[in-house]
Amino acid sequence: MAPPLTCEMSVPPRVKAGSPVELRFKLSNPTSRTLYPLNWHTPLEGLRNNFLDVTRDGVEIPYQGPMMKRGDPSAEAYVAIAPGASQEAQIEVSLAYDFTQPGKYRIAFRGTLMDLVTSPGDVPRKLGQFQPVEVRCPAVETTITPG
Repeated sequence: MAPPLTCEMSVPPRVKAGSPVELRFKLSNPTSRTLYPLNWHTPLEGLRNNFLDVTRDGVEIPYQGPMMKRGDPSAEAYVAIAPGASQEAQIEVSLAYDFTQPGKYRIAFRGTLMDLVTSPGDVPRKLGQFQPVEVRCPAVETTITPG
């Protein structure tokens, strides 16, 4: 079965070392019904967990940002995406990963939505009732040049 949501990311192709690295994330709904993904562990809630794989010239860059521990989600943690519509977010990935060294950086979304609900009456679900869904989100690359 094809994933119900599609994903795209983009970054500037070149950034000077020490400058912010902005990642744009877009989740789209190509289906004929509204879908409700949980925004946890996605850029849709900001940079609050380690949901990206970042490498510089093939070497993993450790995540240095916040890590959230949570109870059951609220209804506000779910994002309604209408048929044919999208939700977008922009995050500054350089706040949580070291982009200070020149090189070629690859950024990949780990690709799992923690929960996806198809009926508004099921929002929110409790932690033990989550139904994770994989989304394909092609990795993006940027080159950090000497400042």
